[in-house]
Amino acid sequence: MPPLILVTGATGYIASLLIPRLLERGYRVRALARHPERLRRRNWCSNVEMSQGDVMEPASLMPALDGVHTAYYLIHNMSRGHGYIEAELQGARNFSIAARRKGIGHIIYLGGLADPEQHIAPHLRSRIDTGRALREGEVPVTEFRAGVIAGSGSISFEMIRFMTELFPIIPAPEWIRNRSQPIAIQNVIDYLISALENKSGQGGVFEIGGPEITTYADLMLRYARSRGLKRKMLLAPRIPVWFMAFGVNLMTPVPFPIASALIGGLSADSVVKHPGAQTTFPGIDLVDFDAATRKALELTHPDHIQRVWEDGGLELKSLKHEGCFVIHKIFAPVRKQPKEFTRSHTRNYFGELWIEHRLEQADGFSRTIIFHPHGLPGFLYWYLIQPFLRLGFSELFQKISG
Repeated sequence: MPPLILVTGATGYIASLLIPRLLERGYRVRALARHPERLRRRNWCSNVEMSQGDVMEPASLMPALDGVHTAYYLIHNMSRGHGYIEAELQGARNFSIAARRKGIGHIIYLGGLADPEQHIAPHLRSRIDTGRALREGEVPVTEFRAGVIAGSGSISFEMIRFMTELFPIIPAPEWIRNRSQPIAIQNVIDYLISALENKSGQGGVFEIGGPEITTYADLMLRYARSRGLKRKMLLAPRIPVWFMAFGVNLMTPVPFPIASALIGGLSADSVVKHPGAQTTFPGIDLVDFDAATRKALELTHPDHIQRVWEDGGLELKSLKHEGCFVIHKIFAPVRKQPKEFTRSHTRNYFGELWIEHRLEQADGFSRTIIFHPHGLPGFLYWYLIQPFLRLGFSELFQKISG
């Protein structure tokens, strides 16, 4: 029987891509999440064991770790806001103790890329300290440290995407000139899988990055070129972090607490100084930022984006997600049943628009509107038509309920 692998933080971005790769390679997978019901619509859900648990509640970890061979620690607590650093450390200690008690053979952790000997932001210091807290236990730990992850759904990539799409002239603080070594999401998953299958890396700390070192400004300009957008940088020094985080929260999918932590982390270079990962884990073909961006744009489609809004809740949901604006509503129950699934698609100068209708459980019915804007005109177009789209939800409800 293949070994059982525990993936923590299962509702998160990295886990959502790692789990199907593990299943493809024949592993048994158990997914740990505080709210596992949010995973019920993932296409791999029926092939994994679900476990409810929280690293801040040690007792909840014991059943999740039962029979596990290797555990992936893919948890961060930035969304908690104030006090998240203490929560990160305590959660790591709780998990390490529980893993030892259950006889887990290996923990694989993904942290942040920064030089711990330099002055770095609290967010990155916390990521490094979290890895140290895991390694202080008795279970061998393989730690990877990554900077900007280039891929549809990555928080850092979505910040780049939304800000570049929106602003013809991008207001930029001084740290926009700092160096970065982005890594494609497929390469991050490659390393995580390699650590599971290559035991020579156990107990090591590995900095991982892509094949090129550039600046944060260059990443935004290169994304713009891939979209056929003309963009310029306006250097605006001394912009307070809280103000930038407020703007990011307003205009991108990134919540204020996470935006504040991430922006603070951009105030220093994030490059690989110890390139031992490629030697220890050979055979990984590194993908450059331009290729990773093209791949992300190919995946910006309803058939590929993670449908995080489908958690069974009946409230109207409106969100920004993977380069798109999304409105979703479940109507339940209804008297007039539509077809099982329909989708319309419109493409114009402003972007691409999809409207989906789908049958749900318990005689329910959902409508989902997904819009992928193209540049500032796309954003303006969306905010112009959004009130009418919302009105359409009310009219639809009256029609199917009558």
